Amino acid sequence: MNIDSIQNGVVLDHIQAGKSMDIYRYLHLDKLDCSVAIIKNARSAHMERKDIIKIDSPLELDLDVLGYIDPNITVNIIKDGELVEKKHLELPKRLTNVIHCKNPRCITVSEPQLDAIFLLSDRENRRYRCAYCETEFHK
Repeated sequence: MNIDSIQNGVVLDHIQAGKSMDIYRYLHLDKLDCSVAIIKNARSAHMERKDIIKIDSPLELDLDVLGYIDPNITVNIIKDGELVEKKHLELPKRLTNVIHCKNPRCITVSEPQLDAIFLLSDRENRRYRCAYCETEFHK
């Protein structure tokens, strides 16, 4: 398999195997006008299998969304063919408009223009609570 290296862009590495398409959809990568390579089930020394996404364009990423999907992702920023920055993610303490409250009595249901805000309540079990009604959301 031959995947060209990128000159200026982003490489998302250490994605849990099978999660790359979720990231592709959440980040709307289909709307980009550049090359996007998805490598699924690549062998890894640290993980048995992993996914990798290469984006051949500088891009502002929502690190909260990435951290929510998979907090083990490494974000590598590439400029002029060289790695210039490496970011390690973690579960975000606050999510805004990433997940939505399922409580039919929550104000975000009757007032959809309000931001859907969830706060991390249990890091170990990846549980969030709605900032308005405290309904729990578990991924």
